[in-house]
Amino acid sequence: MAITKQHLIPLFALSFLLFSQLHCSTTSAQAPAQSPAPPGPPDVAKILQKAGQYSVFVRLLKSTQVSDRLIGELKDTDDGKTIFAPTDKAFSALKSGALNSLNDEQRVQLVLFHVVPDYIPFSQFQTVSNPMRTQAGDSGDGEFPLNVTTSGNTVVLKTGLMKTSVSGTIYTDGQLAVYRVDQVLQPLQVFAARSSALAPAPGMSRKAADVDGNSKASSLAMQNLALFVVSVIAFALSL
Repeated sequence: MAITKQHLIPLFALSFLLFSQLHCSTTSAQAPAQSPAPPGPPDVAKILQKAGQYSVFVRLLKSTQVSDRLIGELKDTDDGKTIFAPTDKAFSALKSGALNSLNDEQRVQLVLFHVVPDYIPFSQFQTVSNPMRTQAGDSGDGEFPLNVTTSGNTVVLKTGLMKTSVSGTIYTDGQLAVYRVDQVLQPLQVFAARSSALAPAPGMSRKAADVDGNSKASSLAMQNLALFVVSVIAFALSL
């Protein structure tokens, strides 16, 4: 059977329609996928959990909600953070009951004393001005001063009650630096105040000494009186 022009026109139209649909489907299938959402800020607690040896500090970060606070601050600002993370062995070296005796506010202050509100690469500690500011509060004398000294590759931290060195880098990404320390940083405002509260007041010590002295004097007087009475009785019997 011969194909005429009248037969070809519908065939061309059908072919064009099929080609158009195929092209649209191919274009749609090849459209680029949406870019993945940018990663969130680093989580200090997860970093330390992965590193191991920091379970006590991780527990403090979570119980004081400082961990969530750090995530929010790293997300909302370009300012970095530096964390000094004490090992579990460092916490075990504290005096017995020292950590449990702290109230909620002091626990928050203790954790924040290990947080510096700036990103400090290890090589830049020598440029830090003393006292270094932490997120615990004022760095003035008797409060939360933290001083840094360097010698070669050694970085030493001093609080006024103790000193320790930075013994390693756990994590760094240009915004957050987490360093290992082998002693708990003890702020004056927390641990010096606690020692003062446990020590007897000077007035009470003097009063106790006075009472003790009076007691000894009274005892001596009674002994002398007894000797005098015995002497009188002996003299009377000898007559």
